Amino acid sequence: MKKEIFINVTEDQHRIAMVEDGKLAELFIENEDRERMVGNIYLGKVAKVMPGIKACFIDVGLEQDAFLHFSDVDDKYRETPTNEQKKDVDFDDDEEEDGRPRKKRNRRDDTNVNLAKGQEVLVQVFKEPVANKGVRVTTEISLPGRFIVLMPRENSIGVSRKIGHFKEKRRLRRIARNLIPSGFGCIIRTVAQGASEEALQQDIEGLIQDWRQIERNLRQAVPPSLVHKDMNASSSIIRDLFSKEVSNVVVDSRKLYREFRSYVNLVSPNMVDNINYHSGKEPIFDKYGVEKQIEQTLSRRVWLKSGGYLIIEHTEAMKVIDVNSGRYAAKAEQELNSLKTNLEALKEISRQIRLRDLAGIIVIDFIDMDQEENRRKLFDEMRRELRRDRAKSTVLPITEFGLMQITRQRIRESVQFSISETCPTCNGVGRVTSQSSLFIQIDRWLRRFRMQCKELRLVMYVHPSLAEYLNEGKIPRITKLMMKHFVQIKIVTDPTLAVDEFRFYSRKRNHFITKQYQSAN
Repeated sequence: MKKEIFINVTEDQHRIAMVEDGKLAELFIENEDRERMVGNIYLGKVAKVMPGIKACFIDVGLEQDAFLHFSDVDDKYRETPTNEQKKDVDFDDDEEEDGRPRKKRNRRDDTNVNLAKGQEVLVQVFKEPVANKGVRVTTEISLPGRFIVLMPRENSIGVSRKIGHFKEKRRLRRIARNLIPSGFGCIIRTVAQGASEEALQQDIEGLIQDWRQIERNLRQAVPPSLVHKDMNASSSIIRDLFSKEVSNVVVDSRKLYREFRSYVNLVSPNMVDNINYHSGKEPIFDKYGVEKQIEQTLSRRVWLKSGGYLIIEHTEAMKVIDVNSGRYAAKAEQELNSLKTNLEALKEISRQIRLRDLAGIIVIDFIDMDQEENRRKLFDEMRRELRRDRAKSTVLPITEFGLMQITRQRIRESVQFSISETCPTCNGVGRVTSQSSLFIQIDRWLRRFRMQCKELRLVMYVHPSLAEYLNEGKIPRITKLMMKHFVQIKIVTDPTLAVDEFRFYSRKRNHFITKQYQSAN
């Protein structure tokens, strides 16, 4: 498989596209007003301890307090340390996109956390904020490098399970054991396979220097404060995802191009020629066909080659994907048609999950199939497809209703929310009250108003589209309302109002009275 990385840089935004065999596989977007926060280290202060949900909230100086679950608290903040033997253990979990280890938690220890309101605590962000939720943090600090993830206050030396050769694991573990100082642990990353001892030493020394700088910052820091800021999105991609499998990295920023080449020349000099600068006038994403793919694949409806299509919906509780056969009717047998369309849809769905970074609960409504064997094929194929995904996921077999349930780990905000915002008209619902329904609501409001008040002159502020609707007809609708309720109404258009909003103003009292008569008292 041919893998390429294209990086588009402007003053306000960085966009990083990962392309596999010419198809857009993943998209990372970092806006100037919403910089990447994963990896940042803060000296915070405990704002609230909530034993009921086994968590506490940490004031780190952001708009919303950070969320710290008790399972993400290390031994330093526990009443009784776990006393686990941690030396020379394999790191059996997959690595995250930022290189940070995620350990399996022992939930039995979630009750012995020793944290109190006002207490200072050093935390690191490992999940970006989403919607009204703040960042998620851990007290288990880790500093990712090119080959090594350094873990202060640990003593374990682990190796990524993706390094399958036993002798290579043993070699890397021996080198790390000789180079890692006392009081530190580390994880040897997949990309370290075949790396020289000099390269590993250089990586470790650089990470230890970073930690010493953090310690110096802590001596002067007053909580809440930022004591370490991780790389931006573009630089972290080169550090964490640029491997031998990536044949080409193209960036349209001369500054980043020089930085990337300088960094790669230090850590992997044999790969420096894979870093290239785009100097043409044509936008980089246009030249390599990325922009068109972004427009096609991030819409609500995604077409399949066979003529079928997907509908992808975001709700508060879950993500829902509906598979439709569309025009596809190549065979007479319905079961075979359904299986072929479902298999084609499945491959596109797995790609869309990675591309949009869909997380949480994902429910897929496949086309109904009667045979259990075919449903099993879909289940097995989805598990195979998701093995290429760095985020952890769990897939459940298809139910009798043709539904497949997936849970996927969230690392960062979905791409859709990085490039869009809630509609100010419908507030994210996707629908607004119809004009005929609004007319009835106005009628009911006037009825309540006339029952409680004897005023005869009102001003009604509405959106221009609603004003046009009210003035339509041989006898305008607004005239009918005035005759029915025996009140004079002057319509004033206000483009700043929502299309399904109306506001009444009392000429006699000189203020708005809409809410006063919104519902019967």
